Amino acid sequence: MPNALLNETFKSVIQDERVRAVIQRLEEERRGARAGSPRDDGQSQDPYDYADRGFSIRPEQGDLIYLLCRGMRATRVVEFATSVGMSTLYFAAAMRDNGGGRVIGSELVPAKIATARRNLSEAGLADDVEIREGDARQTLRALGGPVDFALIDGWPRDEEPSLAREVIEIIAPQLRVGGYVMNDNAEPDFLEFIRDPGNGFISITLPLKSGTELSVKVA
Repeated sequence: MPNALLNETFKSVIQDERVRAVIQRLEEERRGARAGSPRDDGQSQDPYDYADRGFSIRPEQGDLIYLLCRGMRATRVVEFATSVGMSTLYFAAAMRDNGGGRVIGSELVPAKIATARRNLSEAGLADDVEIREGDARQTLRALGGPVDFALIDGWPRDEEPSLAREVIEIIAPQLRVGGYVMNDNAEPDFLEFIRDPGNGFISITLPLKSGTELSVKVA
């Protein structure tokens, strides 16, 4: 889509023009990125081979994150993984607009952390975010208090357990009752966990992107 047309059609529930401008730029960059992803046959499965690319949520998913966080007055949220900071922007804008809070992200690739921090700084949101470098299965074990919202959108891999499954098992005990989980990649073993009533969640698949799982902790 030409940039001029995207400029006309881009919308967001976020009112801050500075934040909107960064989100729009990232979306334009995504649309113009080179083809291929780790889920395509024959493509590299090494996350460091994609250090220059952000595999991120779409703006409609981000708007939903922002609305839910505003509605529940969220003050502590977590994401796996941060990538170049698209989802982080929505979380951080919600924390700021709620009057204060903390976004905790985890990212394996240092180059992406540097890019995310630049994007957050450009949007005026850097102060609300902590990005933890390394394996999320280690960096997200202690989140410093009950979590209101978790995004599970990390690196996909073919073998099980998936990273999504391993990370949700770490985060779930730290999520407060009434807290949300959003998943973007629909890993089968993640869905098995989150849809099992014995694990304390109820869940629905939303028609966003290729299918977005939204779950709430009820027990």
